[in-house]
Amino acid sequence: MFEPFADVVPSFFGTLNQFPMLLTIVLHTIIVIPMFFIYKSEKKKLNN
Repeated sequence: MFEPFADVVPSFFGTLNQFPMLLTIVLHTIIVIPMFFIYKSEKKKLNN
């Protein structure tokens, strides 16, 4: 399951590729959670 990670340039995506669950968590943190807050603020604007 885990292979030795020997990359010439230790890149961000290469590190994420080692742990698939970490990739999911990072993507949710960057994309999904801010979208939720944007949705709530836009809904509040429309109601006012």
